[in-house]
Amino acid sequence: MFQKLIKNMAFSVVVLPALIGSAVAAYPDKPIKMMVGYAPGSSTDIVGRMIANDLSLALKQPVIVENRGGAAGSLAADAVAKSAPDGYTILFAQNGLAINVAANPKLPFNGQKDLLPVVGVAATPHILIVNNNSKAKNVAELMAMLKADPGKLSFGSSGIGNSDHMAGELFLATTGLQAIHIPYKGGSPAATDVIGGQIDFYFAGMPVGLPLSKGDKVRALAVTSKNRFSGASELPTMQESGVKGYEMALWQGVFVPAGTPTAIVQTLNNTILKILDTPEMKERFIKAGVQVAPLNTQQFADLYSSDIARWKVVIEKSKIKLD
Repeated sequence: MFQKLIKNMAFSVVVLPALIGSAVAAYPDKPIKMMVGYAPGSSTDIVGRMIANDLSLALKQPVIVENRGGAAGSLAADAVAKSAPDGYTILFAQNGLAINVAANPKLPFNGQKDLLPVVGVAATPHILIVNNNSKAKNVAELMAMLKADPGKLSFGSSGIGNSDHMAGELFLATTGLQAIHIPYKGGSPAATDVIGGQIDFYFAGMPVGLPLSKGDKVRALAVTSKNRFSGASELPTMQESGVKGYEMALWQGVFVPAGTPTAIVQTLNNTILKILDTPEMKERFIKAGVQVAPLNTQQFADLYSSDIARWKVVIEKSKIKLD
């Protein structure tokens, strides 16, 4: 009896890894859920859906986008961090995740241990927009308005701690100016209130702000990158506009739960990098106002780690409370 038990145990030891390996080799054999922590129509949602569409075609399985907005993307990140590490629940996130991890010690997950960076997709500047009837025709005039009425003008964001929020805070910290922050549940609602004149300015994501600017729905003043953005080369950078040292980009990429098999991570990484390298996707990104910035797993992990460290310094210096 004992010998039979030992034999069965030995058989299990051999067979179990084989079964796991077989499951990984068959990946994916069912639909994949892509969690996005922002509202439909937001910058991250727009890019995430483009990736999900082509990933579905490449992997021959549906990639279903689920928007779970709130807490600056942390609700979606928490859901993915606590899901099974099998590659069937993935997170499409932006640098708001790194900002949250840097600023909020009360997150219900450990952003550096519970989530695994897979692949970097984009790194795009924000675009500073104002209402068409605003007195600000350029950044200098906006700064003059802020200086004339300290703490009276307002700026929007897609939520506390998100990249667009921090772009605004970085602007105020760099210039020493003051404004009221109005958080929304997504970039699209914030942009809508710029159009309606309910808020005075907004550092919108390019996929949200650029089409509105091109369609004359808002006035664009500048971009936040070090160099001019190829999709709107007529717009000056913040540094060209007189805000010395100002530079910020919105990166986006894919994460999975920690413990996801390496083979699955490599499948997602390799497939998405191939998608990003196609002329069709590059053209769609340009039209959407997105800068393609492909990063392999190690490169993306390095960016994520360094961004967390960077924002810890900025948040401590600015004394911004995000928790």
